[in-house]
Amino acid sequence: MKLDQPIPVTILTGFLGAGKSTLLNELLESESFADTAVIINEFGDISIDHDLVRVNKREMMVTTTGCLCCTVASDIRTSLFELYDAVESKAVPPFKRVIVETTGLADPAPIINQVTPGGLPAAGFRDHVVARCFRLSGVVCAIDVTTIEESMERHFECMKQVAFADFIVLTKTDVGPEPAERRPISELVQQIRKINAAAPIVDRHGAEFEFATAFAPRGYVPSEQGADVEGWLALEQALAEQGQAHDNGAGASRHAAAGIQTLALLEDRPVSARNLATFVKLLNAVAGSQLLRLKGLVGLEDDPDRPLVVHGVQHAIHQYRLPAWPSDDRRTRMVVITHGIDEATVKNLFTTITGLSTRAKAELVLTAAGLSLLGVALVAGILLIFHGRATAPFEPSAVIHDVPNPKG
Repeated sequence: MKLDQPIPVTILTGFLGAGKSTLLNELLESESFADTAVIINEFGDISIDHDLVRVNKREMMVTTTGCLCCTVASDIRTSLFELYDAVESKAVPPFKRVIVETTGLADPAPIINQVTPGGLPAAGFRDHVVARCFRLSGVVCAIDVTTIEESMERHFECMKQVAFADFIVLTKTDVGPEPAERRPISELVQQIRKINAAAPIVDRHGAEFEFATAFAPRGYVPSEQGADVEGWLALEQALAEQGQAHDNGAGASRHAAAGIQTLALLEDRPVSARNLATFVKLLNAVAGSQLLRLKGLVGLEDDPDRPLVVHGVQHAIHQYRLPAWPSDDRRTRMVVITHGIDEATVKNLFTTITGLSTRAKAELVLTAAGLSLLGVALVAGILLIFHGRATAPFEPSAVIHDVPNPKG
């Protein structure tokens, strides 16, 4: 790859459900961002976002599972080298920029160290190629104004994402509580400024927002982000040099150590909308604020050719229909990210409810009883009783919207 200068790399970060994929989709619709390569990192063993991000013929995309900040096999240098190799082999045309969408749980420090000169030593030919051909040009952080306060209070990664950003985009300012009931945006900005005093903060739905400005190549300088940022980068570098990086070869990660887990739920058969509604309600009752993220593609019995996209952030659930499956994989697949919830509990709820029979109802009662320590057995029992009487589908038709096929 012959270059006059290194290709700019922009990291798009933001906590779970902040709207990163939505921003990315809107950006890729712009002619100004033709010839963009996209790296999508997902936390878990199955990919969903790659089916929801629209990539046209002029762009290319690399997807990787396993958090970039924890998993050596999925590090950003590997993904960037894959892009380089694809161009070298003429498998794809050259591109002008790279955008990396991280998982909502990603700690920016180890990722930035991999693409910052002097951040981490080059380990071989791959790393030298990446250092020569790519440069970190910016870190954009999407902030969900409806959940940011609780997310920063409960999750250190969220606070670090805000601190490392050199451009901040406020999302979901057009949804949530009525303006009279919502904390003023100006107060949220003041809170953000206590963590990041320098980055521009722009409302995605404001007249001043422009993708060309937010994602413009500008040269990311860690020293300009403050002493905390420099300290975190130095700590990550020291840990890596001592061989104590987050992936220890056995699949461990900082997230698992903190009690955060990701679970993949798969179902080959179409799912009853009523059963899906019961599962979501019961999961919310069981997990409460410990349910960090729920997302998936669901084939419903009423119309299995038009999958339902489900996005959940804590108690807020948003969903819409696609006109067709975006790939050949037509299985229902959902990713559930929890904090301190037993993986078997979630899986048992899903497998039991999606095929609810007489025997399954008995199993659900036992599951509910097993959850009594969480104080939700009564809730589970009530939901089970009303499940058989329910007639409403998971989604009222008024909020199911057709959207363009993500693959164009």
